[in-house]
Amino acid sequence: MEQPIQDQWTAFSVLLAKISGYHEAIGLLHWDLRTGAPRKGTEIRSKTIGMLSGELFKLETSPEMGRFTELFGQPEINSQLTDVQRKIVKDCRKEYERSKSIPPEKYEEYAILAAQTETMWETAKENNDFASFEPWLSRIVAFKQEFIDYWGVKGTRYDTLLDMYEPDLTVEKLDEIFSRLRSRLVPLAEQIAASPNKPNGDILNGTFDKESQEKFGLFILKQMGYDFEAGRLDESVHPFATGLNPGDVRITTNYLPDNVTSSIFSSLHEGGHALYEQNIDKNLVGTSLAQGASMGIHESQSRLWENMIGRSREFWHRYYGDLQQNFPETFKDVEAEDFYRAINRVENSLIRIEADELTYNLHIIIRYEIEKLIFNEGLTVKELPEMWNSKYNEYLGITPPSDSLGVLQDVHWSGGDFGYFASYSLGNMYAAQILHTLRKELPEFDSLVSSGNLLPIKEWLTDKIYRYGMSETPSQIIERVTGEPLNPDYLADYLEAKYRDIYHLKQAE
Repeated sequence: MEQPIQDQWTAFSVLLAKISGYHEAIGLLHWDLRTGAPRKGTEIRSKTIGMLSGELFKLETSPEMGRFTELFGQPEINSQLTDVQRKIVKDCRKEYERSKSIPPEKYEEYAILAAQTETMWETAKENNDFASFEPWLSRIVAFKQEFIDYWGVKGTRYDTLLDMYEPDLTVEKLDEIFSRLRSRLVPLAEQIAASPNKPNGDILNGTFDKESQEKFGLFILKQMGYDFEAGRLDESVHPFATGLNPGDVRITTNYLPDNVTSSIFSSLHEGGHALYEQNIDKNLVGTSLAQGASMGIHESQSRLWENMIGRSREFWHRYYGDLQQNFPETFKDVEAEDFYRAINRVENSLIRIEADELTYNLHIIIRYEIEKLIFNEGLTVKELPEMWNSKYNEYLGITPPSDSLGVLQDVHWSGGDFGYFASYSLGNMYAAQILHTLRKELPEFDSLVSSGNLLPIKEWLTDKIYRYGMSETPSQIIERVTGEPLNPDYLADYLEAKYRDIYHLKQAE
């Protein structure tokens, strides 16, 4: 790179580092707000988050950002950059062009509201009080609708939101993907429902003290390679992961006194997110690329660790004895195979994060369809509980007995994360396709899991996915790793093979 251009890049890097610092500070304040900050401090804390978010927004949409991205976008200069530098410029320019017309004070007002609304959601869920939450969520939706007008409508209004989490994803593409997946999964679900070989879920019933749950969760996280010198495990109402930087990636879980599997699988899930962010190439730190490629790719890692490894027979061949030692009263007389079948039973349930691998995708489709109705058809927030219950009855044949177990169960909407949910099903599809390649390139995969030697798997994922951060697009990653574009048939194949074995189903004609 010529010296004058190098000097300009150095100045641009200073701006990027400042932006990264603001992101870390805001992330830390959000983490504290969700993990035990006194509720009486919510209002002032929310204003602080809003103020910092406003300053961050000003940096990302500043004339300085516009000047740098225009300069480095010029063909004769762009050709002097590395591939990583070109990706940084492209992403920064996209964000600049998308958001530069939003008044900074408007964005700051929204950031304050979102922080407050997440706390209001916690209270509303605790009290089963959607009515108190409705005006807060209505304001969030109104802001999102206004922002879509600023950002510019991409095909449909909802397409604009989908693109925030999975670049270039559209309703048209997602409808086709979900339709293709549904055509494979519905017949499988019908076969399972008709099978007389049902796992016994009652063996999971018991009372599980919090300290033992935490002890077991910490043990499993260490086994999968989560670095506790670069992270920590805390408790929150809704489990989440926060990547402040690769040296500080925090996760949370939730301990239920009558359900030990909830904390186990949420820890594995958030641990998968954390492994991704802890193992991003250190050369990307301080840039916009020191994060996951997309939420779909991010979810592929959480779902791979939670389900395709954590719910496998091989995993519990190794770790079931440790679970028995921690909870002897419940599991001392339960065989490992019966436990494996029980944690993989298929049943229509109310709670997304506790759903089995098959019906989980129906939980996502419900949310996806409701979000489309909100932004493309004008469904109001006041109508959400009725629509939610109607969709659950249509897709799963059950009706939530309360809003806490229904429309209030997820934190995402309170923080304005409309368009996020589709990432979970995309993550399942990416994960199954990646697992297919992983098994070919690590033929000892099953024996590694059954012996508790999980680090080679983490190292393979680091080499193929984690270290790249956001320097490649989702489509580039999945094609480089697996040799083909996203193909939902890998997920259907995986689920059919797994559940035919568990439920002793005959091969389809």
